[in-house]
This record gives sequence, structure tokens and C-alpha cells, in this order.
Amino acid sequence: MLTDKDNLLRRLHSLRSEHRDLDTVIARITEHGPLDQLQVQRLKKRKLGLKDEIARLESRLIPDRTA
Repeated sequence: MLTDKDNLLRRLHSLRSEHRDLDTVIARITEHGPLDQLQVQRLKKRKLGLKDEIARLESRLIPDRTA
């Protein structure tokens, strides 16, 4: 049976993977052809959301050192 920590680690791995994938997609879109600014903006917004969620999960996994 998976523990809460295992579930958090799996979710974190998934989010990091999606974040990296978005880097690749954004780079390809900006390199080739006519630029769809709205699409790039949406992808970057999603990437920032992922970054925030990754930070929240990491803070839940790393114990507070001052405690």
C-alpha cells in the first residue's frame, strides 16, 4: 500500500516531467514558424503554475529544520 509520502513523490515526479516537457514545447514553438503569442503565453502560465505546485509539494516533503 502506498503511503502519503509515496503519493506526494509520484505527483512531484509527474509535475517535474510536465514542467520539462513544457520547456521543450515552448522552445520549439518560439524557434519555428509564425509565433502564436497567445499559445506561448498560456503554456508559460501553465509552467508557472506547475512550478508553484512543485514548490508546495517539496515544502510538504522536506521537514521544517527549525522545529
